[in-house]
Amino acid sequence: MTTFERIKKLADNQKISLQKVAINIGLSENAIYGWKTRKPKGEDLAKVADYFHVSVDYLLGRDTTEPENQTVDLAELANKPKDFDWDSVLSVGGKPIPEEDKEIIRRLFAHKLSD
Repeated sequence: MTTFERIKKLADNQKISLQKVAINIGLSENAIYGWKTRKPKGEDLAKVADYFHVSVDYLLGRDTTEPENQTVDLAELANKPKDFDWDSVLSVGGKPIPEEDKEIIRRLFAHKLSD
């Protein structure tokens, strides 16, 4: 499977177009389609890997372990210390959640673990 095919599969699994992925990570609309015939820049490949929460090695075919969909328990996350790195487990469209939104989530789910 090529790098392009791996990225396409990841996008299809999330029901998102490659154009949307490219725009979300700051590339031109058809940049990823260009990777059918040419190799992507390392920095662009890293953006895609971050977006889909996979390794660059996975995209390059060096790591064939299929990525797992991990469930995030918002109540558990909301009750973690304020300095916990949310960006390591949760994002919106591959981008970090703004601090004000994190605070809303904290308030919504605070102390729900004991209910």
